[in-house]
Amino acid sequence: MSPVSVSTNRVVPGPQEPEEKTYHPSDGLFTDAHVPDFDAYLALYKKSTEEPEEFWADVAQEFYWKKPPSGPMLQYNFDVNKGNIYIKFMEGAKTNICYNILDRNVHERNLGEKVAYYWEGNSPDHHQNITYNQLLRNVCRCANALKLLGVKKGDRVAIYLPMIPELVYTMLACARIGAVHSIVFAGFSSESLCERIMDAQCNILVTAGNTKCFIKVEVWLFRLTVCLLVYTAHTVCTKQCASIHSFISVQGVLHTVTGYMLYTSLTFKYVFDYHHDDVYWCTADIGWITGHSYITYGPLANGATSVLFEGVPVYPHVGRLWEIIEKYGVSKFYTAPTAIRLLMKYGREPLQRYDLSSLCVLGTVGEPINPEAWLWYYDVVGQQRCPVIDTFWQTETVKHLQLSKPNKTQTCPFFGVQPAILNEHGEELEGEAEGYLVFRKPWPGIMRGVYGNQERFESTYFRKFPGFYVTGDGNVAMRDQDGYYWITGRIDDMLNVSGHLLSTAEVEAALTEHPSVAEAAVVSQPHAVKGECLYCFVTLKDHKEFNRTLMEELKRKVREKIGPIATPDFIQNAPGLPKTRSGKIMRRVLRQIARNEKDLGDLSTLADPKVVEVLFSQRCEAAA
Repeated sequence: MSPVSVSTNRVVPGPQEPEEKTYHPSDGLFTDAHVPDFDAYLALYKKSTEEPEEFWADVAQEFYWKKPPSGPMLQYNFDVNKGNIYIKFMEGAKTNICYNILDRNVHERNLGEKVAYYWEGNSPDHHQNITYNQLLRNVCRCANALKLLGVKKGDRVAIYLPMIPELVYTMLACARIGAVHSIVFAGFSSESLCERIMDAQCNILVTAGNTKCFIKVEVWLFRLTVCLLVYTAHTVCTKQCASIHSFISVQGVLHTVTGYMLYTSLTFKYVFDYHHDDVYWCTADIGWITGHSYITYGPLANGATSVLFEGVPVYPHVGRLWEIIEKYGVSKFYTAPTAIRLLMKYGREPLQRYDLSSLCVLGTVGEPINPEAWLWYYDVVGQQRCPVIDTFWQTETVKHLQLSKPNKTQTCPFFGVQPAILNEHGEELEGEAEGYLVFRKPWPGIMRGVYGNQERFESTYFRKFPGFYVTGDGNVAMRDQDGYYWITGRIDDMLNVSGHLLSTAEVEAALTEHPSVAEAAVVSQPHAVKGECLYCFVTLKDHKEFNRTLMEELKRKVREKIGPIATPDFIQNAPGLPKTRSGKIMRRVLRQIARNEKDLGDLSTLADPKVVEVLFSQRCEAAA
């Protein structure tokens, strides 16, 4: 097991607590690990940073290349003062990512009869096992159908589908024929879909007949070829609809096939310590980059067996996830802290109905995880035997940078990733330090640019600190005395209270330590004296009462954990929080609720828009 996956997990206490607690993974996990100990990790990491040409050439040998690279493995310029920013990896090489993750598995690795996906529909009655042979056959059929519709190399194809097998078939069919897929999360509105079609200059849309806003799309667009999947629980067929054309303004993150393929494959293998007999499950939606990388491309590149899940965690019952883990013997489970906190509300009993002994590695992604959720995940879900991998990465980086998040676990940078911490003046800080998280050199999976806008690319990621890549989110990080990095927040997740910079994640972690609180979200509220103050939304566990006594206890908890300056000014009862279907909290909406701003814009991604009305109706009176 890679130490980036199973290195000791340390839950960091608040400033008032005397010590931190250390959690060790079970010894059995190291038996057949790809990286058996920390020294092995250090040797690989050193090679990846000091001998990158040789390191990545070794990784590339695992794949098929129609044409090898014509120049150095990696070329780049991160300093705007020295000319245009560029990153080139395996320049001149030619390959096909679909061939590498399907044909290679079927014809070279003899995995044709191995299950690629266990598909679970929204209803437990709807499920399907898809082998690599079947996956390859269906992808080829879909590719031929797209070619008959006139799709050719370089064309943009918008895909607007739920989490059904046809989503995977379509995206891989695009990759097979050299088309560019733009997958739009199925929860987006027709307006949002239209914007993305326009931005990507798509000339074909693949969608489902039961997709809620398909009819509205036809009102927005014209002269675009639409391939309609008439989708029911048992039947999928295709037909061509009337055409549409749209005018575009393109802005988007650019990635390249070679860097994406190698880095996604490598991170999946080492971070999750994937082995041939594992059953892996990432609960994300393929409409997001997590789903692209860790449901489709990363697992398939390793010949993995994955769960593909269309449903939601609590339908038709709150034990749905645990039921699926038992059914398929899931060994590696990757989900969001929001989902963990949601399921915590229902206690241990739903888990105790199912056998979770197959689990050996747990992962989290998408947002910071608070200590209480981490401990519940470790103690209750993992039964104190599974290491918890907390992954930090961005759409711009494609894959794990594999650093840690606040008040949680410590880990090390992934291979090829060289982090640094700078102060506001751009000076690099050594030893224990806190400041801006930056990276001094590129790795294969880093973004190549912003489509059609080199100026935006350079100004967003490289102009603030010439010579370094700055995460667009403006992440703030701490490096401890042992050299481990901790992501303490994003610049837009920080509050400036009376000149003190506070992390919202840190406050949320303190609130959720209270035994009555299931979940918390903290946003800033303008304050005449302090500049900003804390407005907190708390969701209580079942049968707990929100009252003045609880509010005072929560304020005291934050005051004790962080300090008097962090004491919340407002604490609002939140029966539910505005979340996307993938489980992410929409903090923009919460900020607007706190400030009583009724013009909320597009809420189409919300799983339950009615939550917003409830929260507005229960705003703290003092904040009105």
